Amino acid sequence: MSKPFNAVADIVELLELYWDDPVAFGEDMLGFEPDDWQRDAMMDVARYPRTSVRSGQGVGKTGFEAVVVVWFLCCRPNPKVVCTAPTKQQLHDVLWAEVAKWLESSMVKDLLKWTKTKVYMIGHEERWFATAKTATKPENMQGFHEDYMLFIVDEASGVADPIMEAILGTLSGPENKLLMCGNPTRTSGVFYDSHNRDRSRFRTHKVSSWDSKRTSKENIQMLIDKYGAESDVVRVRVHGEFPKAEADSFIALEIAELAAGATLQPTGDTLHIGVDVARFGDDETVIAPRIGMKVFKLKCYNKKDTMVTAGWVIATAKELIRKFPKLRRVEIKVDDSGVGGGVTDRLNEIIREEGLKSWRVTPINNGSKPTRDEEEHYENRGTETWADLRDLLQQSFSAHMQGKPVEIELPNDERLITQLTQRKYRMTSKGKIAIERKEDMKKRGLDSPDRADAVVLAFAEPGRGGVFFPNQQ
Repeated sequence: MSKPFNAVADIVELLELYWDDPVAFGEDMLGFEPDDWQRDAMMDVARYPRTSVRSGQGVGKTGFEAVVVVWFLCCRPNPKVVCTAPTKQQLHDVLWAEVAKWLESSMVKDLLKWTKTKVYMIGHEERWFATAKTATKPENMQGFHEDYMLFIVDEASGVADPIMEAILGTLSGPENKLLMCGNPTRTSGVFYDSHNRDRSRFRTHKVSSWDSKRTSKENIQMLIDKYGAESDVVRVRVHGEFPKAEADSFIALEIAELAAGATLQPTGDTLHIGVDVARFGDDETVIAPRIGMKVFKLKCYNKKDTMVTAGWVIATAKELIRKFPKLRRVEIKVDDSGVGGGVTDRLNEIIREEGLKSWRVTPINNGSKPTRDEEEHYENRGTETWADLRDLLQQSFSAHMQGKPVEIELPNDERLITQLTQRKYRMTSKGKIAIERKEDMKKRGLDSPDRADAVVLAFAEPGRGGVFFPNQQ
């Protein structure tokens, strides 16, 4: 790699060497030394169709985008790369200038020609290129078709939905890719959805300025002193968090994500299992096992009858008892509304037949009255249990912000996090809080929150209808 690449044979060599490895390409060809998050995100761009990165300021996202542009141009045959941003200044003065900087000092500079609006493979200008198009009109994003195509959207939070929809409509081929990056400034739009309701369709990354070696910690502290540690300015520009949750969003994304990234040891002698029963249809039956404050990987099934579901619950419990011999009790909590009643009945039969004296099944009707004092102001038991899990997550998040260990672990399950953080609530005419109905979530185009409901049930305390707190061993 001691001489610049400048021939057809060299292009073939690049394709063979770096097709699936933009990290090595950046290091070898451009002298780019990626941070850990840049490495991970680059490999996601190579392996998956859609990648979305939300970040604080100054973490190196523009350099990351520029390297991805050059890699895709050199390592795909006849590619098209479309770079866009909400403003001409951001696109041309920042991103496009960054592409020029890395290209000029690279070992592939003799292969590519840079102009103010285009970078193309010399000798293939009409078909093998990257272009810069400001995100001002949907038609600017249309008309691009190629087997190998990459859209890079910088400051994606500021790009209007009609333009993003035009981009998504263009990406129809199996080797068409989308990379979105930016500060998370809005709690709506395609970029927001990529980290929330649609996150299962994206490879997502969050990068905090605090964690980056490229940022000035003095400047960060200045922002905190000026605007306050809990301000939206600090959330967006420093932590890479979206502004505070909308008033009708019940559980904030950041507190659920923190729990999903935690690693705890199971404690105590009781196995808790939450069971949300769907039986037949598109919804899932979900079994959520918990020991102490650790929720284990969810078991999810479609189109299983109540007998099969009961068998899976028993098998899950016995499997964990074998794995954790210190367990002495099993508490199974079943959503007893609808078809859940059949699962409850069959579980009780099995427990009696097998003489499992330390096992208990508790039916929980989410539509029934709350179990605690009326001053709690919850419309029903389902809202009450959701509120208590939210409080546990918030308690853990607050401890984390004070430098203490995270107190609760959830499975790192994208659909679970989406369901937990997309459910809304409303105030009733009596001034009570009511969680959004599953039917209303489906009307908004969302999944039924089956995984979230099962986890909530896993924390429900049978004796009081609330949830298990750490001091109630």
